[in-house]
Amino acid sequence: MNHDLAIAGDAHPELAIRVAELAGIPLAPVSITAFADGETRVVIEAELRGARVCIIQPTSAPVNARLVTLALLADAARAEGAASVTAVMPYFGYARQDARGRRGEPRSAQLAARLLACAGISAAVVLELHSPALESAFPIPLVHARADAALLPVIGGWALPKPIVVSPDAGGLKRAQRIAAAVGAPLAAVTKCRPSADVAAVYAVLGDVRGRDCVIVDDMASTGGTIAEAARSLLSAGAARVHAVFVHAVMAPGALERIASSGVERIAASDSVPSPGDARVQIIPIAPVLARSL
Repeated sequence: MNHDLAIAGDAHPELAIRVAELAGIPLAPVSITAFADGETRVVIEAELRGARVCIIQPTSAPVNARLVTLALLADAARAEGAASVTAVMPYFGYARQDARGRRGEPRSAQLAARLLACAGISAAVVLELHSPALESAFPIPLVHARADAALLPVIGGWALPKPIVVSPDAGGLKRAQRIAAAVGAPLAAVTKCRPSADVAAVYAVLGDVRGRDCVIVDDMASTGGTIAEAARSLLSAGAARVHAVFVHAVMAPGALERIASSGVERIAASDSVPSPGDARVQIIPIAPVLARSL
């Protein structure tokens, strides 16, 4: 008889527990440790025969370790007779490596997706992929969840007098369009170009931001460079204030300081990856969005 069980990976167990609670799916006990040589060891301590299993594991830093743990959990679940295994990846690592920039490079995103399918994962739920085109990289059924329902109340709660939604680059324009339409605000964008190989990048603001509260919307902040440069460009173009909302707070060392020093007044991000633990970042719970996707 089919039944549902959830497994919390080691990347973000607090989020996994909240998702399972909201979805009404019991958590199966699991042990995730390491051998003396550093190899990951997993043991699922539950009866899985006939169960529909979902493993909740963002493949955030350290990406390789989280990805391998997810694959091992899937293989263990299949070996114990699970009817199906769904990977719930609030953040999918390697998403930015979806194309070969030069000869000799792999398409890492597609390879990571194939590895998970080979491990026995039969479906996946992901949140705000870096590029929607990545959906075709998965050889298994994929649910691509949007974070809009979590982000919009936060932006509305700021009660900005003259908001304008800004995409910090061309790649995020569709996401920013959705948010702008939902909050009834105009749309602007920041573009980057290099006039020639030896000339520094030039940032241009497309749209009238003078006297407005600019809300930069992006899928992630990793180094923080894109958001910081966009903020400086907006302020130079006459913006009254700049705020930033992004889904994945990947936050490499120095990223938050880089964003804050660029003039961004408010910073908000979901908890798709473990929180940076800094009071300057308003954390947006994403568990309800993921639970609905299940």
